Amino acid sequence: MNRLQANLCLLCVTLCWSAEIVLYACIPEGVPAFATSAVTSLAGTALLFVPFHGRVAAELKACGWRFAAATFGLAALSAAYNTLYLYGSKSFDVTSGAFTFCMTVVILPVVLLTIRRRVEPGTWVSVALVMAGILLALGPSVRASQTPGLCLMGVGCLLRAVSIVALADIAKKHDPIALVILLQGFASLISFGGWATEDPRLFAGLPSSRTLVAAWAIYSYFIVAFAQTLNVFAIRRVTAANATIVYSVEIIFSITWGALLPAGIVEHVALTPRIALGAALVVAGSIAEIANFGGRRAGARGKGEGQ
Repeated sequence: MNRLQANLCLLCVTLCWSAEIVLYACIPEGVPAFATSAVTSLAGTALLFVPFHGRVAAELKACGWRFAAATFGLAALSAAYNTLYLYGSKSFDVTSGAFTFCMTVVILPVVLLTIRRRVEPGTWVSVALVMAGILLALGPSVRASQTPGLCLMGVGCLLRAVSIVALADIAKKHDPIALVILLQGFASLISFGGWATEDPRLFAGLPSSRTLVAAWAIYSYFIVAFAQTLNVFAIRRVTAANATIVYSVEIIFSITWGALLPAGIVEHVALTPRIALGAALVVAGSIAEIANFGGRRAGARGKGEGQ
């Protein structure tokens, strides 16, 4: 897999992730978010573990507890930033929340510089374009009352940036299938803990619904098993900054679902000129990163970010 192919895979991953808003809309009201995360992560882990359990055993035998500990740390980071996003996004509509979460693109290069890793000059151009798109789309829509939510989202973006850097590092050193299985397995355990704290009844407290089962089944396969596996394989071939910029294209898919799908499925998004131009700048920033103008970063392995 070369760099262009990896970026195309990452675009596929963002398309899958953007479908979360549709799947979440299908989940009956009152079902805890921790329940969805716990069950889908467990099911996704099982789908991968059955055919690939030998790879997990081999990787654990070769790398020992350090690999397991690093993967658990990644799962904890993921759970933390998803929880912060869940609560922070309540202060925003769908569009504003999605654009705000794109701030990870801006934070990640700062994280890289903090740990003394190089950021390519071209990446700063992409970051500037994405940042301009975010500011234009949000514009005067952010109010003082949304400050607490904005702070939660900001901390969430910081934790997400750290987790992306860590994932890129670990994915380049370990078996990707084993990494995904352990990562989702630990994520399930953490989510079950949060679910039990929120509602000790666990499954007994859930409504009986075919729609819930169907939504969880689709989520388990496409979002957890398929998208996460493809993401780990792809991020092995690119830098963390590259991956984060491509992830920002998820906003385009999210806006598309909100603009085109019926209001009964997802919250309707009014596609204003300001939002459209902001989204276009995000796309421009991603294209600038993917296109590899001037032959820069001919290979992600061993170049940039200290890899």
